[in-house]
Amino acid sequence: MLILDAAINLILGCLLVIFPLKVFQFLGLPIEAPPFYASILGAVLVGIGIALLTEHLRGSGGMVGLGLGGAKVINLYGGLVLATWLVSGKLSIPLRGHLVLWGLVVILVAISGLELFVHLRKRDG
Repeated sequence: MLILDAAINLILGCLLVIFPLKVFQFLGLPIEAPPFYASILGAVLVGIGIALLTEHLRGSGGMVGLGLGGAKVINLYGGLVLATWLVSGKLSIPLRGHLVLWGLVVILVAISGLELFVHLRKRDG
Protein backbone atom coordinates (compact mmCIF):
# COMPACT_ATOMS: atom_id res chain seq x y z
CA MET A 1 0.00 0.00 0.00
CA LEU A 2 2.85 2.37 0.78
CA ILE A 3 4.31 1.95 -2.71
CA LEU A 4 0.89 2.52 -4.31
CA ASP A 5 0.35 5.65 -2.22
CA ALA A 6 3.84 6.90 -3.10
CA ALA A 7 3.29 6.20 -6.82
CA ILE A 8 -0.01 8.11 -6.88
CA ASN A 9 1.55 11.08 -5.08
CA LEU A 10 4.61 11.08 -7.34
CA ILE A 11 2.65 10.77 -10.59
CA LEU A 12 0.04 13.40 -9.75
CA GLY A 13 2.67 15.65 -8.17
CA CYS A 14 5.00 15.50 -11.20
CA LEU A 15 2.11 16.15 -13.56
CA LEU A 16 1.06 19.17 -11.49
CA VAL A 17 4.60 20.55 -11.41
CA ILE A 18 5.18 20.04 -15.15
CA PHE A 19 1.66 20.54 -16.62
CA PRO A 20 -0.38 22.32 -13.92
CA LEU A 21 -2.88 24.00 -16.26
CA LYS A 22 -3.59 20.87 -18.27
CA VAL A 23 -4.04 18.71 -15.17
CA PHE A 24 -6.39 21.20 -13.52
CA GLN A 25 -8.33 21.57 -16.77
CA PHE A 26 -8.60 17.76 -17.12
CA LEU A 27 -9.77 17.44 -13.51
CA GLY A 28 -12.29 20.26 -13.92
CA LEU A 29 -10.70 22.38 -11.20
CA PRO A 30 -10.51 26.19 -11.24
CA ILE A 31 -7.63 27.37 -13.41
CA GLU A 32 -5.39 30.27 -12.52
CA ALA A 33 -2.70 31.93 -14.57
CA PRO A 34 0.11 31.56 -13.74
CA PRO A 35 -0.58 28.15 -12.17
CA PHE A 36 1.35 28.97 -9.00
CA TYR A 37 -0.80 27.13 -6.46
CA ALA A 38 -1.25 24.07 -8.66
CA SER A 39 2.50 23.62 -9.05
CA ILE A 40 3.14 24.19 -5.32
CA LEU A 41 0.55 21.50 -4.61
CA GLY A 42 2.39 19.26 -7.06
CA ALA A 43 5.68 19.93 -5.28
CA VAL A 44 4.17 18.96 -1.94
CA LEU A 45 2.72 15.76 -3.46
CA VAL A 46 6.11 14.86 -4.95
CA GLY A 47 7.74 15.48 -1.57
CA ILE A 48 5.16 13.24 0.11
CA GLY A 49 5.76 10.56 -2.54
CA ILE A 50 9.52 10.66 -1.96
CA ALA A 51 9.00 10.54 1.80
CA LEU A 52 6.68 7.51 1.42
CA LEU A 53 9.24 5.71 -0.72
CA THR A 54 11.91 6.48 1.87
CA GLU A 55 9.66 5.07 4.58
CA HIS A 56 9.10 1.92 2.52
CA LEU A 57 12.83 1.48 1.91
CA ARG A 58 13.50 1.84 5.63
CA GLY A 59 11.39 -1.28 6.07
CA SER A 60 10.26 -0.50 9.59
CA GLY A 61 7.36 -2.96 9.27
CA GLY A 62 5.05 -0.95 11.53
CA MET A 63 3.16 2.30 11.27
CA VAL A 64 6.04 4.53 12.25
CA GLY A 65 5.04 7.46 10.07
CA LEU A 66 7.11 9.74 7.93
CA GLY A 67 8.64 11.58 10.86
CA LEU A 68 11.11 14.42 10.66
CA GLY A 69 12.90 12.93 7.65
CA GLY A 70 9.70 12.97 5.62
CA ALA A 71 8.96 16.54 6.63
CA LYS A 72 12.45 17.58 5.52
CA VAL A 73 11.99 16.06 2.07
CA ILE A 74 8.54 17.62 1.63
CA ASN A 75 9.77 21.06 2.75
CA LEU A 76 12.92 20.85 0.63
CA TYR A 77 11.08 19.96 -2.59
CA GLY A 78 8.31 22.50 -1.96
CA GLY A 79 10.89 25.21 -1.32
CA LEU A 80 12.79 24.37 -4.51
CA VAL A 81 9.64 24.66 -6.63
CA LEU A 82 8.78 27.95 -4.90
CA ALA A 83 12.30 29.24 -5.66
CA THR A 84 11.83 28.22 -9.30
CA TRP A 85 8.65 30.30 -9.48
CA LEU A 86 10.39 33.32 -7.97
CA VAL A 87 13.38 33.07 -10.31
CA SER A 88 11.11 32.63 -13.35
CA GLY A 89 9.70 36.13 -12.96
CA LYS A 90 6.18 34.92 -13.83
CA LEU A 91 4.62 36.04 -10.54
CA SER A 92 3.01 39.48 -10.52
CA ILE A 93 3.29 40.28 -6.84
CA PRO A 94 4.62 43.30 -4.96
CA LEU A 95 8.12 43.45 -3.50
CA ARG A 96 6.71 42.60 -0.07
CA GLY A 97 5.32 39.34 -1.48
CA HIS A 98 8.66 38.49 -3.08
CA LEU A 99 10.45 39.10 0.23
CA VAL A 100 8.00 36.91 2.15
CA LEU A 101 8.25 34.10 -0.40
CA TRP A 102 12.05 34.29 -0.56
CA GLY A 103 12.05 34.13 3.23
CA LEU A 104 10.03 30.91 2.99
CA VAL A 105 12.49 29.54 0.43
CA VAL A 106 15.40 30.22 2.77
CA ILE A 107 13.61 28.59 5.68
CA LEU A 108 12.38 25.58 3.70
CA VAL A 109 15.42 24.86 1.55
CA ALA A 110 18.34 26.00 3.68
CA ILE A 111 17.21 24.53 6.97
CA SER A 112 15.78 21.30 5.51
CA GLY A 113 18.81 20.84 3.27
CA LEU A 114 21.19 21.41 6.18
CA GLU A 115 19.25 18.99 8.38
CA LEU A 116 19.32 16.33 5.65
CA PHE A 117 23.05 16.87 5.15
CA VAL A 118 23.75 16.52 8.88
CA HIS A 119 21.52 13.44 9.11
CA LEU A 120 23.25 11.74 6.16
CA ARG A 121 26.66 12.61 7.53
CA LYS A 122 25.85 11.12 10.94
CA ARG A 123 24.48 7.98 9.32
CA ASP A 124 27.55 7.47 7.13
CA GLY A 125 30.14 8.41 9.73
